[in-house]
Amino acid sequence: MGKASKGSRKGKKAWRANISTNDIDEFFEKQTRDAHAGAAAIPLLPSDSLFYVDKPAASTSAASASDVTKDIPAKRKIEKKREKVLYHESLLKRNPFVQPIPSSVVSKKEKKKAKKKELQETQGEKNVPMEDDSAEKNLDIWAGNGNGGTKAKKRSTASVFPAVEVEAPGCSFNPPFEAHQDALAQAVADERHKTLLKELGPAPVPLIVPGEAITEEDKFFLDADNGDEDVADDDGDQDADTLVGQRKNKTKRVTRVEMNRRARRKERLRAEAEAKKMESISKEIDSLPNIIDEIAKEDEEKEKRRIRRTVVKEERLKSGPPRLGRHKFEPAPVQVLLTEEISRSLRKLKGCCNLARDRYKSIEKRGLLAPSKRISKRR
Repeated sequence: MGKASKGSRKGKKAWRANISTNDIDEFFEKQTRDAHAGAAAIPLLPSDSLFYVDKPAASTSAASASDVTKDIPAKRKIEKKREKVLYHESLLKRNPFVQPIPSSVVSKKEKKKAKKKELQETQGEKNVPMEDDSAEKNLDIWAGNGNGGTKAKKRSTASVFPAVEVEAPGCSFNPPFEAHQDALAQAVADERHKTLLKELGPAPVPLIVPGEAITEEDKFFLDADNGDEDVADDDGDQDADTLVGQRKNKTKRVTRVEMNRRARRKERLRAEAEAKKMESISKEIDSLPNIIDEIAKEDEEKEKRRIRRTVVKEERLKSGPPRLGRHKFEPAPVQVLLTEEISRSLRKLKGCCNLARDRYKSIEKRGLLAPSKRISKRR
């Protein structure tokens, strides 16, 4: 290959056009690379910030103190930021009935320290001025905790009924005669009450209504009857319209004398109404003591009704559990032996109780579980 032709150096412009700029481009590329890598500012930094002399611990007490002093400003900046009051917080502080939510998040350690301080202040009984007291005790009317939520109240599951109920002495395997007769009478009364409720209660709604189906011919006759009645009604309306049209509208002219008479009558009625109103007001003022006595009697009646409602509610809670589901609680029948079944011995005792069923009924009676309906499987 031949050599590259040299540019002519006759003119100054031609000489400048042939100068290469590769070294300048390489310098700028290197600068951008260093800036991206973060090494552009290294030559400008002092050597103390890049390198340090490692010395023993005894001789580096001054160095450690200098490091501590370097760490303090960062902490101070954070504390200043936390102590800074924002504009909306300053506006809310003017209203003593609103407690603003702090913008900075407080750590758990700081919360524990604040609680300890409050406990120490309450134990020491420090005297605080009245202005600070009023400013601190005017809390939010919605009673927020500062975190924006309120704790839900725990519902008490305490029941009137005990967990394990002791049956009557007449239900044992070797009962005394009188106690056994009382238990039998109670069981018979419960069964009789159930049968009476079924007999005297409202009859259930029948699933199928007895009757005969209407044939198509009867349907046609029914439609024809309805049409005739409608035609008769239309004829009656037309006759009434013609009679009204035949009558002549006679209007009587109202004279000035009649108008004056009507105005005087209106004034008289208005004056009588005002007089009756004033008379009723005076009667009410005179009967103020009676009204006060009536109000006192009504308050007494309301208080009696409230006490009666509370007593009825307590009695209802004692008689059965609260209504939890759509089914009512049905107590288990009394497990009492008949007179023929009493053998006076545990060896000949008839097994009639079931522990699982007894515990299940006890849980339902205490209101811990919604009662369910017994489903009988048909074969």
